[in-house]
Amino acid sequence: MSKAESTADTNDSPTAAEGGGTSGKVQSLERAIILLQATADSAPDGDTASNLAARCDLNRATAWRLLSTLEQFGLVERSPVTNRYTIGFAVARMASAAGFDGLIRRAHGTLSRVSEQTGETANLAVVQQLGLTYIDEVTPPVVLSAKWLGRQVPLHATSTGKALLAWLPEEEAEALLAGPLDAFTDTTVTDRARLRAELVQTRERGYGVCVGELERNLYGVSAPVLGSRGRPFAVVSIWGPQDRVPESRFTTLGPLARAAADEIARAAQAL
Repeated sequence: MSKAESTADTNDSPTAAEGGGTSGKVQSLERAIILLQATADSAPDGDTASNLAARCDLNRATAWRLLSTLEQFGLVERSPVTNRYTIGFAVARMASAAGFDGLIRRAHGTLSRVSEQTGETANLAVVQQLGLTYIDEVTPPVVLSAKWLGRQVPLHATSTGKALLAWLPEEEAEALLAGPLDAFTDTTVTDRARLRAELVQTRERGYGVCVGELERNLYGVSAPVLGSRGRPFAVVSIWGPQDRVPESRFTTLGPLARAAADEIARAAQAL
């Protein structure tokens, strides 16, 4: 351990954290949280203690001790075969209890502004184990639209799903598409090769599109909200009926969705 780290660990007392320090932070706890975030970002394969230490700018011995403590409480798990660390079940249990109130609170203003700016509905969906769930929605006062809150939708037939799939590792995207690609309208993409090609285009332009593929008259664009290592944890959508959101508006609405997603990603870092 370096002298600086040894001193920092000594200063992690209630006196230093609560009254003696200028930042009010417990440094060892802060380091453990940073390690936990880096471990989450290394999903699905995880990473070794040395790599996580380098990524977090920590001494390897310090990182190893922190990871061992996190493992003891089920916050991380270590593979005995690869020695890679992944997020533990305890984190999933706490996350399921926490809900999405914090993210909704930080994202709602952005959705409201986008809806007012475009005159269309703006949604936020979060990534969950088997796909996406809509957790917030802002609709212009003069617009009557379907409510999507709490709904899960087929990923291949929505701009939201395509925005998720395009930014996932290929093997994860394929796993989410393991079942049949059902046709909901005559524009639903059911050919896997064609869908893969569209996902490449989606990533290149920065947003996904939907041309009436789930419901014939609903068109829209979506952009992923990315974590620190470029992994999507939510998706922002702008959509409406075809007569108000024709394909000709996609080149305008797409960058707006992208900018909103980036803004929400920055706000989420404060969670």
